[in-house]
Amino acid sequence: MDFNVTDFNVRLRTIRLREAVLAIAIGFILNVVLIGIFPSLGKNDNLMIMPLFIFVLLFFIWALRGTHGLSDDFSKLFERDNRREIFYIFLINLLFVFLIVAFFANFDILYGSVYPDMEPLLDFTPTPFDPISFILDVISSVILAPIIEELFFRGVLFNRLKIRTGIIAAMIISSALFAIGHEFGGITSAFLFGICMCIIYLKTDNILMTMSIHFLNNLVAVLLEVGNADAFLFQMPVAPITLLLSIVSGLLILVYIVEEMKRLRA
Repeated sequence: MDFNVTDFNVRLRTIRLREAVLAIAIGFILNVVLIGIFPSLGKNDNLMIMPLFIFVLLFFIWALRGTHGLSDDFSKLFERDNRREIFYIFLINLLFVFLIVAFFANFDILYGSVYPDMEPLLDFTPTPFDPISFILDVISSVILAPIIEELFFRGVLFNRLKIRTGIIAAMIISSALFAIGHEFGGITSAFLFGICMCIIYLKTDNILMTMSIHFLNNLVAVLLEVGNADAFLFQMPVAPITLLLSIVSGLLILVYIVEEMKRLRA
């Protein structure tokens, strides 16, 4: 990283991949040590990952200290065109996430109508609300994850890769690595989400744009999970509508990616 650079966005692009990876590695080791000292941390996924997130966040705060321009980037979030794009990309990506579950839910419904004794592939039994787990989920998944993941995958990994491999390859590689960290059913949606984030970051040079979409996506996902929304979205008569919306959203994502790539190349 180049501490002689004072612009926030430019300084972010100077952070080397090996510097960020080293910070993550040290954070991972410290995380393991903390779990060894406090075994109770390992009993909750959010508690287990939170020390790592906090350490990596501290690294980025240190690496980006003394820069300016972040307040201007924040104010740009509220410009009309940016607000519309944030909401649109958030919406189509959120709906596409439902595709795999909606497909299997509809399969359960159709197959179950023919073979009533068949055990369903999916279980939508409501889970009781746990306020402690909800708070930890908000801190980890809604607040920390969008900040850390956007700074690393778009701010560092994508920026460094595009210098060596070109924009297209950098998008694919960084988005694929981003997707690997998600559940099996969400890998495809996470990959396309990563591509969209790379495009928006390229268009705006504003990491807060991608953080905002990521924040909204994770916030709604957590709220839907807490509200046991799957009992509504993936059962009759709503399940076919959910599947249709997911398919349409996937097509809209592909159209967005193709059209924006044409504009970026022009």
